[in-house]
Amino acid sequence: MSTVLLIEDEPALGMIVSDSLGVRGFKVIHAGNGAEGLNLFREHQPDIVVADVMMPEMDGFTMAELIRKENPNIPIMFLTARSQTADVVRGFELGGNDYLKKPFSLDELIVRINALLRSKPAVQAVLPALFNIGRYRFDPSRQKLMLDGQEVLLSHREAELLRRLYEQRNQVLERSSVLTELWGDDSFFNGRSLDVFITRLRRYLREDAKIQIINIRGIGYKLII
Repeated sequence: MSTVLLIEDEPALGMIVSDSLGVRGFKVIHAGNGAEGLNLFREHQPDIVVADVMMPEMDGFTMAELIRKENPNIPIMFLTARSQTADVVRGFELGGNDYLKKPFSLDELIVRINALLRSKPAVQAVLPALFNIGRYRFDPSRQKLMLDGQEVLLSHREAELLRRLYEQRNQVLERSSVLTELWGDDSFFNGRSLDVFITRLRRYLREDAKIQIINIRGIGYKLII
């Protein structure tokens, strides 16, 4: 039985979603605000987090950022009426895996939860302490990219994307696999978000002209060192 931590400050909606998930075999832990949600996450270590964004005491984005620092693999889904591109991108930058706009279908919510649980890694990969990427040093565990004493703090998804590119360096990293593993599915919208992240990584690595991230049309990306 998978445990879902649901953080929703609207009591009626929280009850409806909790009951619907419970009927379908999930164990549900419900919190009414972000601060309570963070405490319950630490206490129960759920399999997935489903969180509203606009909440009292601590908003969903802040809570998710703190959760992601403690657990890089747990799936996080945002539920919100906010659908502007900047809000969606920020949610993904902070480590969210999916984004469902209110009002939503309970059947769609359950399908997405199951998809995220299937894509969750069974065991966290063991990473070397540091990667050498051209002139750069990359610390995946601390999400830091370093050059000549300067540091750039990467988001969770930026760090995971760079790690995958490095592990497949000079080979093609398939676009569809990255979208499924880091975004939850390979939808058009998620594909556009991935393109934004690739552009950011190119900018971070621009001080070393020998490093390139090239597009392999229709297939994916290649990190050339």
